[in-house]
Amino acid sequence: MNLIPTDSGAADLVAGVADPGQPDWWAGRSARGVHRSPLPGRAQSARPTFGPDRYASAGLAATALLFAIGTVLTVPLRAAAPFRENVDLFEEKQAGFVSYRIPGIVVTARGTVLAYCEARKFTSADRGEIEIHLRRSTDGGRTWSPQQQIAHLGPRLPRNPHMPDDKKKKDMGGPEQQTVNNPMLIAARDGAVHFVYCVEYMRAFYARSEDDGLTWSKPVEITATFDRFRSEIDWQAIATGPGHGIELRNGRLIVPVWLATYEKSAVQRKGCTVIFSDDQGATWRRGDMAMTIGSESTVTELSDGRVMLSSRNSDKRNRRAVVLSRDGATGWSQPQFLDEVFEPGCMAGLVSHPGTPGENRPLLLHSSPHTTNRDHRERKNVTIHLSRDDGRTWPVKQLLQPGPSAYSDLAVRPDGTVLCFYESGRPGETRRNGDWAYACLTLARFNLAWLEAPP
Repeated sequence: MNLIPTDSGAADLVAGVADPGQPDWWAGRSARGVHRSPLPGRAQSARPTFGPDRYASAGLAATALLFAIGTVLTVPLRAAAPFRENVDLFEEKQAGFVSYRIPGIVVTARGTVLAYCEARKFTSADRGEIEIHLRRSTDGGRTWSPQQQIAHLGPRLPRNPHMPDDKKKKDMGGPEQQTVNNPMLIAARDGAVHFVYCVEYMRAFYARSEDDGLTWSKPVEITATFDRFRSEIDWQAIATGPGHGIELRNGRLIVPVWLATYEKSAVQRKGCTVIFSDDQGATWRRGDMAMTIGSESTVTELSDGRVMLSSRNSDKRNRRAVVLSRDGATGWSQPQFLDEVFEPGCMAGLVSHPGTPGENRPLLLHSSPHTTNRDHRERKNVTIHLSRDDGRTWPVKQLLQPGPSAYSDLAVRPDGTVLCFYESGRPGETRRNGDWAYACLTLARFNLAWLEAPP
């Protein structure tokens, strides 16, 4: 049993057989059947390849030759050697900023890697003078452009007067400062990159790029979409993601969001859900409330077209909570808890992977600190989990960053290389009476052979 049910009436998922009285959310199939092809719209690179790319290219060439001469043979392809490489993309106290936090990463339809984050000017606090910065790579993450500010370069907006009690005791900046927070990109199949972000945790904006993040359109405010949630949560703070959003196979754009009020008398004080667009970002609509125990969330599309939302949560089981929807916006299932994936109260990454060529088995990857200690000073051991059955079970895990490490996001290159962009500390460095997980934003590049190798 790999799922902890939320109550005694939850679906029985033992041995893949559903309780006939309950919907089997994990075993569901759409009318279109299971989608097994690689991600659409992501052409293979014509550049010389390295590592697993070289072996894949050689295998395809050998297969084509055998069919051409009419020979029926079984030729084993050479397995890719495990590899993993790390590079620090943002480092605290560099380029005029005290801290860089809240990583996000996408790979565009043209193969450009976009890594982005919050650049915190004067303090490492969640509020204050904060900008959104981006770095670009056109060679799969080997080399990078200088960082650039990409969000909200126009008139400055007033500060949010609402915040939780614990933040009122900290330096959150003066009235002249501005928090631009929670950047989320969506890399669409047509080449556009959609960008949703917040200002002061109380207003939301949308922009887009047609040139892989070199330039951006003028932001359009979309806060009215969030106002439509007020009948359920009369929010005082809103935020997107963080991490990345997705485009479904039908073209729908999905952005996970959370909402909160700090009024202790409120019936419902927080929740997570999505906003979505069916016209490539021209207009945005609200989805159904997905989870009332959740906050920071990420989403992915499963092999049969359903959408999984995975959320940081406050449940005492200390496991990651997930819900499923057939259209990515409505009819969310009851939360289920992933037995193998720990929940320390931290943002996590989630991404679909096409799987090993020739196996016709798409995968899910999840990244998060592998600990159940909810003290922020104890965030550590960012670990990659792998599921081969649309998130029902997570039998494979590999430690990515031993020691202090926290928020993370995931992306996949056209050649199958996995990119994990995460917050990392330095061994032995302590701050605020504990290990410090926020010295750098680090990019790890690795292949499935590394992930599936024995510990």
